[in-house]
Amino acid sequence: MQGRFHYYEGYSMQQITFPIRVMKALGVQSLLLSNAAGGINKEFKKTDLVLIDDHINLLPDNPLRGLNDPSFGNRFVDMCAPYNIELNKKMSEAATYLSIPLKKGIYVAVAGPNLETRSEYRYLKTIGADMVGMSTVPEVIVANHIGIRCAAVSVITDECDPDNLMPADISEILRVAAGADKSLSKLFLDVILRI
Repeated sequence: MQGRFHYYEGYSMQQITFPIRVMKALGVQSLLLSNAAGGINKEFKKTDLVLIDDHINLLPDNPLRGLNDPSFGNRFVDMCAPYNIELNKKMSEAATYLSIPLKKGIYVAVAGPNLETRSEYRYLKTIGADMVGMSTVPEVIVANHIGIRCAAVSVITDECDPDNLMPADISEILRVAAGADKSLSKLFLDVILRI
């Protein structure tokens, strides 16, 4: 897919995740996701690629809320390993093979669209987040619900150090995200060939 729908754009969680359900109907078995994220971990710098090892969901709604069709799966989805261990291993192997630096971290999803305050960044760091963004988690929840294994990589587009926070430049964030596309595409292609 090219892009995605976001909660902050006014879409419901069901609308945001509908493409994942369509993928399942088309026979998709593995899902590779990417996103732009702010780096909370001070080791993360602009343009870094970070393999998501786990996430924290701070979104105000859940895509599984409401009626459940048992043919899709158990409504009480186990999320002990939402990012497939084997796919993450292949992602790490591909990064090593291609000499693409790939860090690992915990992603926190927030509603947006505003960026965070200094105190919010401190809070997110305290609860265990390495990076923050406004997407990905709803899709991962639904993928786990319907039996699609997934892996995800964040592109660090800005550094979110609350003690040295500067006003965000959205055009710079978009430029950094676009600059990582070549490495990210090579990484995903190699993983696809390993599946």
